[in-house]
Amino acid sequence: MRKNKTLKYALDKVYIFLYNNSQRKSKLKGDDKMNLSDIIEKYIIDAFDEAEQIELKRSELAQEFNCVPSQINYVISTRFIPELGFYVESKRGGGGYIKISRISHSKSDYLKNIICKIGSNMSQSVVEIYLRELLGYNIIDEKNANIISSALSEKSLNQVDKLKRDQVRADMFKNILVSLM
Repeated sequence: MRKNKTLKYALDKVYIFLYNNSQRKSKLKGDDKMNLSDIIEKYIIDAFDEAEQIELKRSELAQEFNCVPSQINYVISTRFIPELGFYVESKRGGGGYIKISRISHSKSDYLKNIICKIGSNMSQSVVEIYLRELLGYNIIDEKNANIISSALSEKSLNQVDKLKRDQVRADMFKNILVSLM
């Protein structure tokens, strides 16, 4: 047990080092560095390696990543949502905590859930969030995530009227997800 805590502590320090030195690369965008939200998300996801539920202290995470607690709130509210297979319980205040549970679904159920939640419009940034989750659950590989990202990008849809672009993107993404089922 102590060995696991030592390893986790070492991994925590590695993430912080990587953030501070901006050496990590984004899987989907090919950027030279990951942004803070990506690093916090990866940190939280890695905490699930040992359990289906984790409990975090917002203030401790913010201090660890040298950011404001609202940055932690942003990551949790946008990347750990039921549509992506997570349930979040939060208690605010001095002794506050955040409990995040992973919701187990089959691949088909997971994809159906995403399709139902997409709605009639979808921005490119939301597509990127879903693609990261699909990568995380090994539903798609990195090559296919990059292809899907490119196909649904602003550049690819630049011939579509701006007012209809998000609608076309949502329809295309739904069709891609149906083909994965």
